[in-house]
Amino acid sequence: MRAVLVCRYHDDEPGSPWTYALFVDARGDHQQRDAMAGILTGRLGGTPSRQFPWVFKDARLLGVETLDIEIDHAPGRGWFRGGSRLEVHMREPVADQETVTCVIPGHDRVGRELISESIDVEAGPLAFSVSGRCGYESTFDYSSDDG
Repeated sequence: MRAVLVCRYHDDEPGSPWTYALFVDARGDHQQRDAMAGILTGRLGGTPSRQFPWVFKDARLLGVETLDIEIDHAPGRGWFRGGSRLEVHMREPVADQETVTCVIPGHDRVGRELISESIDVEAGPLAFSVSGRCGYESTFDYSSDDG
């Protein structure tokens, strides 16, 4: 199953809340989509309260929607699309790679910083269109260590 999380927060503003919308893959059935949303919003408990900043920091969930999500993992030039609501295309890797650290889940995995060709989002108050912004590509494998 695929999911896309669109968010806004400000690192330079102490205590700034995360504002986010979650889109889950229409390919799943209702039970699968509900489970995916429950994991990614922290509603089902477990390790997201230690892994996902939109769960362990002050946050406002705008909603969870079902979309047809398409993705191409072409190294350095990948893209994804969520229906007509969001589309992201990466242009190229950053030329001089340095270690980047932040709270992106899975950031502890080997990856690289990219420059976007376009990021277009239409998610209520999260509506924007930008290019030349940073992105990060990496593998992602979520599993709860609660047992």
